[in-house]
Amino acid sequence: MTDAKTGGGVLELSGLRETDRDRYLACLLTPADRRDAVAALYAFNAEIARIRDLVREPLPGEVRLQYWRDLLAGAAHGATEANPIAAALLAAIHHHHLPVSALNGMLDARVFDLYDDPMEASAMFEGYAGETAAALIQLASVVLDPEAAAGTATVAGHAGVAQAIAGALLLLPTHRARGQLYLPLEILSAVGLDRDSFLAGQDKVRISAAVEAFAGLGRDHLRKARDAGPPPRSLVPAYLTVALAEGVLLAAQKRGADVLDAGLRQPQWRRQLRMLSASVKGSF
Repeated sequence: MTDAKTGGGVLELSGLRETDRDRYLACLLTPADRRDAVAALYAFNAEIARIRDLVREPLPGEVRLQYWRDLLAGAAHGATEANPIAAALLAAIHHHHLPVSALNGMLDARVFDLYDDPMEASAMFEGYAGETAAALIQLASVVLDPEAAAGTATVAGHAGVAQAIAGALLLLPTHRARGQLYLPLEILSAVGLDRDSFLAGQDKVRISAAVEAFAGLGRDHLRKARDAGPPPRSLVPAYLTVALAEGVLLAAQKRGADVLDAGLRQPQWRRQLRMLSASVKGSF
């Protein structure tokens, strides 16, 4: 699928290289005949994931989410003319029979990002991760091999939670700066903290314990995903960015409270090598 006006592939038109470099690189390791549809999904995800960074108040963010809901409902007439991501997403839905309900679920989950409400419990975070990271893995899997994807809900679910926890840990400094927190209050309470005391960053011992517990939850889900067995070879490209989660989770457990101020992201070349290795081995 290429753009009729420019002749450029969706991967380049989507801006994914700038908005989500890791998934951009994963696309390069995706079969060419499926790459544009996977890129459309990843670009859609990047667009809705960064809405909080683009707006100052929740209402404009809600409007942006509604644009995508209207698009999926077929009510956004002419909305794809100046939006290559929208056009590519609709094409991917059509050609690969993607469930619109899963995409709407992603939009509904992203409403949480617009506000500073807390995650009450680990189960609440797991539900959020299921509607976002895990759903994205499943949708990409449907594009790659719909028959194989039908039997991978469990591994995708656990892998998605692990990936979402790693992502939340990576973004802790950003979230803290704007008074937002994804660590469940259940975990904070268990170590003697609340939302405000965690964000204040003073009690290093308890904050380290909370970070270690949250990262441990991610590692537990990663272990469960691996215990379910490697995904079918045809679906491996959908799991390549999951391969980056373990390094983040291990580093978070080691560094504890320091993650509030210093990022956990590894150099780009290390992330590229890790995904390449996962692609070759067929495992995350």
